Amino acid sequence: MAKTTGFMEFTRQGPPSRPVAERVTDWLEYYEEMPPKQLNEQAARCMDCGVPFCHQGCPLGNIIPDWNDLVYRGHWRDAIERLHATNNFPEFTGRLCPAPCEAACVLGINDDPVTIKQVEVSIIERAWREGWIRPEPPQQRTERRVAVIGSGPAGLAAAQQLRRAGHDVTVFERDDRIGGLLRYGIPEFKMEKRFIDRRLEQMEAEGVVFRSSVNIGVDVDARDLVNEFDAICLSGGATHSRDLPIPGRDLDGIHLAMDFLPPQNKLVAGDDLPESEVISAAGKRVIILGGGDTGADCLGTVHRHGALSVKQWELLPRPPDT
Repeated sequence: MAKTTGFMEFTRQGPPSRPVAERVTDWLEYYEEMPPKQLNEQAARCMDCGVPFCHQGCPLGNIIPDWNDLVYRGHWRDAIERLHATNNFPEFTGRLCPAPCEAACVLGINDDPVTIKQVEVSIIERAWREGWIRPEPPQQRTERRVAVIGSGPAGLAAAQQLRRAGHDVTVFERDDRIGGLLRYGIPEFKMEKRFIDRRLEQMEAEGVVFRSSVNIGVDVDARDLVNEFDAICLSGGATHSRDLPIPGRDLDGIHLAMDFLPPQNKLVAGDDLPESEVISAAGKRVIILGGGDTGADCLGTVHRHGALSVKQWELLPRPPDT
């Protein structure tokens, strides 16, 4: 590694964030880009591990020490090539992934782990700015047709890889826009939807066909897909909520997160929705059950609505403040 003593010289620093009083008045992302010098120091903290357990912690198997080292050395284009070798959409994972790689970081045994997510998202944003992200159409065609059902991150990654392998790929999405839960489950303040749109433009230029507002099994018979396509990839996502069968569940004013967040994302996108579909927390006292990412999404949303008060209840013990 380029800076074998970096983890002893530099402390962990997270990305700067916009002031709370400012960010609760809009739907823009609340984290800002890390200054280049600070980012260089954070990449330098990646130590020369005998066994880099971050590989095992990452579900994608990202080669994390390699691109940390390349960022530290200033080889940004090499870094994005190494990152894209295992990850189609670092701009999604760098913003939304819970970062099990950081939990597995060897440095975390006796110090704060490396800011892997921040380095990752910085690499991909630098690559977009520099114009290094371009369509990669297939060099040869297989004449095989593949249907991808679902346009969330799994469906999009499968579609891009299949297209680049030379297959004709059509992505079916039951919602009116492509993106799945990336589009309608994740609030704008965690990931602005323009990051999805620029990837879709790249994929369309590569030859991927998108068909929205098509609910397979309702609008199109699944048997017709079997007859029309050589293969079908099922990537429908996890849209079914986990309900609580408890007394009082059917009272008014109790909503599932997936009934609350998608309409809000549609409103932010400029859609006109019937009043019956919109759930507003403005001027209300709100209780959120669940302290995970979805609970946090609801928390940020009701604050921006102007809730009178908010309480969040979590089953697990309260984590330490530091």
